[in-house]
Amino acid sequence: MKRTKFYEIHKKLNAKLVEFAGYEMPIQYSSIIQEHKAVRTSVGVFDVSHMGEIFIKGPKAFDFVQYITINDASKLFPGRVQYSAMCYEDGGIVDDLLVYKISDQEFMLVVNASNIEKDFEWLQKNNIYDVEIENQSDVYSLLAIQGPNSLNVIQKLVNEKIDLEYYYFNFQNILGNKVILSRTGYTGELGFELYFQGDSEIAEKIWNAIFNAGKEYNIQPVGLGARDSLRLEMGYCLYGNDIDKSTNPLEAGLGWITKLNKPNFVGKSALLSAKENLTRKLVAISSDEKIFPRHGYEVSFKGEIIGKVTSGTVSPTLEKAIALAYVKKEYSEINTELNIFSRGKEYPAKVVKLPFIKK
Repeated sequence: MKRTKFYEIHKKLNAKLVEFAGYEMPIQYSSIIQEHKAVRTSVGVFDVSHMGEIFIKGPKAFDFVQYITINDASKLFPGRVQYSAMCYEDGGIVDDLLVYKISDQEFMLVVNASNIEKDFEWLQKNNIYDVEIENQSDVYSLLAIQGPNSLNVIQKLVNEKIDLEYYYFNFQNILGNKVILSRTGYTGELGFELYFQGDSEIAEKIWNAIFNAGKEYNIQPVGLGARDSLRLEMGYCLYGNDIDKSTNPLEAGLGWITKLNKPNFVGKSALLSAKENLTRKLVAISSDEKIFPRHGYEVSFKGEIIGKVTSGTVSPTLEKAIALAYVKKEYSEINTELNIFSRGKEYPAKVVKLPFIKK
């Protein structure tokens, strides 16, 4: 298994380490609920260095990004980030990703850890614009500093005043290291992501500087367990659970990033057809029953099986069961009363509006 440059720190902190996307990653340090609440109320730090960074360079970099992704890259300018996805010709999702426009001739794609090699091969296979495609995933470390006090922490580490709007980035210097500072995250809170190169010694210095800066805010290390419950409270999709090659972005609630009126892109014709023929939708479901909805649990309506749970948990914030599930389109309206099957028993639930918690 691969290890990030923070592995020794995780061990010293007695993190519970598990295999994830080929990496040995911390799932929790103290408890998932405690770490979750630290992010919602103050500030937490995630090692997400397993994520992939793929650079697209060349005179036709924009044309290629516009062709390979479903959102409209023409809206980007240097310093802007965009949430997007790549689709197969049949409309199935290759991956969801972030697009960073560094310059007119350079973009950075941040992809899911489990998809790095697949995405890289897909990009190369569709390189009709002869751009340079560099997989620098093993070169970059990535920390996510998330929570209401994240700005106060980051501000202590840089000289200039941080004035980044949501989904913007700039370059900063931290301890003599050039970093990409991005106001993005997977939690729904005010937050930043920090990309940088360097060995484990540099990584450890930056980690320690962040935790020293956050001491007065009781900053906490946070594992993948709380990352999952935080993203689910916001209704953010997880590749491999809620979206994959068998789902298209329109049924997954990602129509807002699917720009069907832009010039030709991979999967466009299939998505135009899918728009007219949607049979299911990804919906948010909540229940007041004592149930822990898990991936794969069946969803029913008056005895008829109409779908399956893709992600579920008991929300640490709401203290109730929440889930995402694909259901037949006719049962996707808000307030539709459904049931979740768990261990042979039906539990009442209903379709609710996302996000589960209002920020």
